[in-house]
Amino acid sequence: MNPVSIQWLGRLDYATALELQDSLVAKCRDGKASETLLLLEHDGIYTIGRTRDRSSLHDPDSLPHPVIETNRGGQATWHGPGQLVTYPILNLGNRGRDLHRYIRFLEGVIIATCEEVGVQAERREGLTGVWVKEKKLASIGVGLRHWISMHGLALNITATSIEPFRHITPCGISNLEMTCLELEAGHPFAVEAIGRTLANIFLRDLSQLGSTPA
Repeated sequence: MNPVSIQWLGRLDYATALELQDSLVAKCRDGKASETLLLLEHDGIYTIGRTRDRSSLHDPDSLPHPVIETNRGGQATWHGPGQLVTYPILNLGNRGRDLHRYIRFLEGVIIATCEEVGVQAERREGLTGVWVKEKKLASIGVGLRHWISMHGLALNITATSIEPFRHITPCGISNLEMTCLELEAGHPFAVEAIGRTLANIFLRDLSQLGSTPA
């Protein structure tokens, strides 16, 4: 079985990360690159999926960060410093071709990561993402090309990652309160350290999706 490559990219702007994803998806599809897990922080940016309903952005011209439309599912969200963004480039064609199971797998990885650092997180019936009681801790938005995955998950780590969400309707859910690991645990975390923990759990549990042949 080909190993999954783990890459910590540090701070990276959204456009550059998207170009990298596009390149890795094409190479993975053609068998020229292994599956890859990208971990990073973005410069501050709001993103929204391809939808006619853009009301979750409120007034785009008044937002404190730029807005970009992207090829994932879902309504508006924010990415930026203090938030761990994880982009798995996986060949789901060889891992069951089940998008629902893949999303549940990502939720499970986040929940296990939170448990590892002492935060009790959970799923909520009928909603995508990970929650601490009524507050949303992590968001998931996935894209597929020829069953190669892109985009992925965003886990709020520091308290500074919360304020930008107040300028939008996160994920299109009214009166949604966002939270982060720092607020829930009561002490700070380093984004890169949480990234290492999440990557280890991701690799540990990846067999749940099936194995890509060597």
